[in-house]
Amino acid sequence: MDIEIKKFDNLCDDARAIRTAVFVREQGFVNEFDDIDGNAVHFVLYVDGNAAGTCRIYKGEDKEFHLGRLAVLSDYRGMSLGKMLIDEAERCVSNMGGENISLSAQVRVKDFYEKCGFSAVGEEYLDEGCPHIKMVKRLSLPI
Repeated sequence: MDIEIKKFDNLCDDARAIRTAVFVREQGFVNEFDDIDGNAVHFVLYVDGNAAGTCRIYKGEDKEFHLGRLAVLSDYRGMSLGKMLIDEAERCVSNMGGENISLSAQVRVKDFYEKCGFSAVGEEYLDEGCPHIKMVKRLSLPI
């Protein structure tokens, strides 16, 4: 299995297709695409040349970045591809001088993010009727 992660400075067709399949068709979200897409760094993970997963990062306040829109196509789940995308996003954030990453996690996948080192902060809230929770992670400083 050949895995490659590519970084894009705009929302490419592969990332759009994955997010549409997962968030719009599979999960029923309506407001999937937003203005942040134009200011974010997007990652697409390819398995044997096929687009399988995506996520984005964008700069927040001070040295905090936000990770979002992490999605893996159903045929590729259970292969640790989401973790690979997070690891790549964290490397990129560190290289850009970021120290913290926050995200808005669907509560049903909170355990996954905890295994990736994120901690829940605050109360649950609804986003398009789906329970979410803010999660944060402090990145290790480069030596």
